[in-house]
Amino acid sequence: MMRTNVAKAISTWFGCGYAPKAPGTVGSAAAIGIGILVEHYSGWRPLWFGALALAASAPAIWAAGATARQAGMQDPQFVVVDEVVGQWLALAGARALNWKAWLAAFLLFRLFDIWKPFPVRQLESLPGGWGIVADDLMAGVYAALVLFLAGWFNLY
Repeated sequence: MMRTNVAKAISTWFGCGYAPKAPGTVGSAAAIGIGILVEHYSGWRPLWFGALALAASAPAIWAAGATARQAGMQDPQFVVVDEVVGQWLALAGARALNWKAWLAAFLLFRLFDIWKPFPVRQLESLPGGWGIVADDLMAGVYAALVLFLAGWFNLY
């Protein structure tokens, strides 16, 4: 019971997944909000968000898989921890953190998460929590690469 509750809390990102509209977008926005607070109060650099995303991936995979099994669904819409880790990975590509970079990271991640270019969609077929999280990590990689290139050309 306790493990189920912990898995559900993590996988829904503490209730963000229960948003009535666009829960994935709400999860991504929560990740950005947390990122802004962490950067403001601790001075984190962009690459540290990549490390955070990778460190959070194992608990995300476990929680997403456990919640999906309990719900009897392959990838429940209310599981949004995958958006959180993908969004944090996207931030790792920023050359500087300012309002334009935060917004670009958010928009780019959502674009790649919804569009699902190769191999993002194919990663969804991995079993359990792996498939739920891996596609968002790949979307985060794409977003980070575009964000990095945009920063390289001083576009933000």
